[in-house]
Amino acid sequence: MMRDPQPRPPAGAAPSNNRPSFPAPGPQTANVLFPFVDLKAQFSSIHDEIMAAVTRVLESQQFILGAEVAAFEDEMAASLKTMHAVACASGTSALELALAALGVGAGDEVITTPYTFVATAGAVAQVHAKPVFVDIDPETFNLNPDGIEPALTERTRAIIPVHLFGQAADLGPILEIAEEHHLAVIEDAAQAIGALYRDAPLGSLGTMGCFSFFPSKNLGGAGDGGMVTTNDAGLAERLRLMHVHGSRRKYHYEILGRNSRLDALQAAVLRAKLPHLARWTSGRRQVAARYRELFREYRLEGQVKLPAELKDRTHVYNQFVIRCPQRDELRNYLSARGLPTEIYYPVPLHLQPAFAYLDNPKLPHAEAASRETLALPIYPELADTHVRATVSAIADFCTGQ
Repeated sequence: MMRDPQPRPPAGAAPSNNRPSFPAPGPQTANVLFPFVDLKAQFSSIHDEIMAAVTRVLESQQFILGAEVAAFEDEMAASLKTMHAVACASGTSALELALAALGVGAGDEVITTPYTFVATAGAVAQVHAKPVFVDIDPETFNLNPDGIEPALTERTRAIIPVHLFGQAADLGPILEIAEEHHLAVIEDAAQAIGALYRDAPLGSLGTMGCFSFFPSKNLGGAGDGGMVTTNDAGLAERLRLMHVHGSRRKYHYEILGRNSRLDALQAAVLRAKLPHLARWTSGRRQVAARYRELFREYRLEGQVKLPAELKDRTHVYNQFVIRCPQRDELRNYLSARGLPTEIYYPVPLHLQPAFAYLDNPKLPHAEAASRETLALPIYPELADTHVRATVSAIADFCTGQ
């Protein structure tokens, strides 16, 4: 019988009354003028390359690991300037593998952000360690380094900064703290492939980097997929052992691992897409720049806060996230006009029922971000008319039209 990684609240315990209320995101109209994410537009532009890659795998009839996956790992390592890249089943699995490879487990603590997808802290809990949430920088929405040292204990083993929405967390001070206290740094770069911090690719600076190839990511597969990068040969060897049940030889198991392999079909699709990533990143940045131009044109400065883009980082805009105190009203207003938006994330992790057993502190910046942030559509194929329609409607909302 499996035991919970941490004790649960007593059965029948009443929910806390001092937790802020986070309304559920309102439904989006089915009559949208254009999609929030348009994967079909990307596919149509590289149809023949994708079909050739899939056919190559089907004709080989080699679907698990093999040459296709090995080639993709080599190409990703070269692209990200790391010594090693180990492909796996998903971004979530990448985080779990990274923690397990470090030996993080029961009794250990891992510092991370509450304003992220559940997989970041969920991976910590899945290896039976304790997630310790530290508040975010309200400008970038990333983990605030100033909160790390006060949260350290003798049980702290690692820090997981998330490079949220496509921009690097402030890795300089995070890495300094980690070195001083002998901690590992696992970069959650699921939303930030190709982004830079002081001219270095994300995933190459920490102990390990974790990536997701979920279809909506800047480099997305035809299903789930993930990767762990590292410059540590010992960790890379352990990762390769762990993701195939702990076996180097068939039916011989050195450790208890797991099944977390990237399919050859996914590797082939991703290999076909990888040469286009720089162009797609440039396209996303151009759309982001156009949003900024139009927000200036409509004189919306001070009414809607745009994403911060720091000078020592290259933002790759997996999402373009604005901030508005009347976020829910704005979203409903846009929805009624057929303009799609999304909310990342409506309830921060430290206030989720799944993490209630941790007795988390209040984290005001993360809580405010969850109430006020709204993601606008952004992808390279997004038409300028759709960008203008979105900003124009926001202007109408702000002026009460």
